[in-house]
Amino acid sequence: MPAISFQSVSKTYSTPRGPFQALDGVGFDIQPGEFFGLLGPNGAGKTTLISILAGLARATGGRVLVDGSDVQADFAAARRKLGVVPQELVFDPFFNVRETLRIQSGYFGVRGNEAWIDELLESLGLADKATANMRQLSGGMKRRVLVAQALVHKPPIIVLDEPTAGVDVELRQTLWQFIARLNREGSTVLLTTHYLEEAEALCHRIAMLKRGKLVALNRTSDLIRMASGNVLRFKIDGELPPALAAEARVTGRIVQLPAHGALEIENYLAAVRQAGLTVEDVEIRKADLEDVFLEVMAAEQGHKWQMAV
Repeated sequence: MPAISFQSVSKTYSTPRGPFQALDGVGFDIQPGEFFGLLGPNGAGKTTLISILAGLARATGGRVLVDGSDVQADFAAARRKLGVVPQELVFDPFFNVRETLRIQSGYFGVRGNEAWIDELLESLGLADKATANMRQLSGGMKRRVLVAQALVHKPPIIVLDEPTAGVDVELRQTLWQFIARLNREGSTVLLTTHYLEEAEALCHRIAMLKRGKLVALNRTSDLIRMASGNVLRFKIDGELPPALAAEARVTGRIVQLPAHGALEIENYLAAVRQAGLTVEDVEIRKADLEDVFLEVMAAEQGHKWQMAV
């Protein structure tokens, strides 16, 4: 039985400009024990799908099952199996960290779990903040508390919606070490993130959404193998010739171009030199998940990426 099953999920919102379809027949399963990534640009439908999974929004069509429990027909059972870390920093300003976790435990009817609360506080670097009021915490510390709240009832399925957005490197490392440990111990993890290097390092499989539709689904390693060869990377001062700019990914001074062979690489560099530009720090690297993501998002409608459901 899948840990999570999205079955032809659709969601349409009414807007002043008419109906807006946020999700269009999205369907895939996440197996028990998987570390699964859900990727897509802003507005692709990721958070809408997570909201439906968590019972915060109702699907217009289709079903979502959590370990066999329908999130609408059997909400209480489905919700007990989920630990959801939302994007937004939501907290009660009247309680300290330990009280917040005790209250969350009570919400799920869990008693006598002080030892687990202590472990969460220690593992997430919150032990010295246990008696601090939530209002006194930094944004990064508040996010750590959100993670602890999601895990306090020991759910078998953990849902992380942009958990490291805007936080420091220390928190990212602490969080991923702890979540990876829980995954090794059997927890299922669903992650949405814009940090593609995190998804590449952590996720066994990845689904990509574009304009509310599922456009790619496969093992992370297989998606990367399907990318267009290697990547030529270099730095320049100045603007690329228009012909190259149309193919390149430019970040500040850094230029990256798909490289299918030695002749293509030579032609790229020659074109840059002919434009009077000086090339620095030339390197050729293997394609990564960011390259795959950009290629999938740029593909014309109807472009088929191999699906492994």
